[in-house]
Amino acid sequence: MYCVNWILDRNKYLSPKEARDLLKTAKHLAETALLYGHKIPVRDYFAIHLALETGLRVSEIAQVNCGDICIDQQTGLLLVRKGKGNKKRIVKFNSRLRNHYEEYLKWKEVCNEPTGLSDPLLMSSHTGGHMTTRAIEKIFKRVAVKANLPKYYSIHCCRHTHGCLLLKASNWNLRLVQKQLGHSKITTTQIYADVMDTDIEKSLERLSI
Repeated sequence: MYCVNWILDRNKYLSPKEARDLLKTAKHLAETALLYGHKIPVRDYFAIHLALETGLRVSEIAQVNCGDICIDQQTGLLLVRKGKGNKKRIVKFNSRLRNHYEEYLKWKEVCNEPTGLSDPLLMSSHTGGHMTTRAIEKIFKRVAVKANLPKYYSIHCCRHTHGCLLLKASNWNLRLVQKQLGHSKITTTQIYADVMDTDIEKSLERLSI
């Protein structure tokens, strides 16, 4: 038995189609912005992609420095320097985000944005420093409206979406998802398995005895 004080209901995570629509919309806005020399949608696209592909908390997204990411030919690693409970952890991400990161970093250099080890990966257009969590939430809301997603979704939905989809992609490996999301207890990660009951039901219907 396990006990948790919250439930991951349907309005807290995106369906695979909604996640694709969100990312596709952010990409379209970024590509259009590039044609006119506008910067903000390009940054916003990377922020949305980062959230969906890593499952980072919004506070963790806000504090990422350019030097916190290490990439190779296959994948990438991101150092969360101060996660929940001031804990450090390594988050892995796939080749899609790795390629986007390389393009984004080159774009920052072309725009003369600082890319030193301690410089913010997502730079505020107002302060030149790290973006606030509220500003990142506004990014999500702005793109979500364009993607015609329900208004009740928030940036934190990207984290829950990542958890649900990663659990299914990993063949229900709870420990893997727990490590990726930085959960201190496996019971928290178990919540993602509970919301995937429809997939379990479909599998049971296909069961042949």
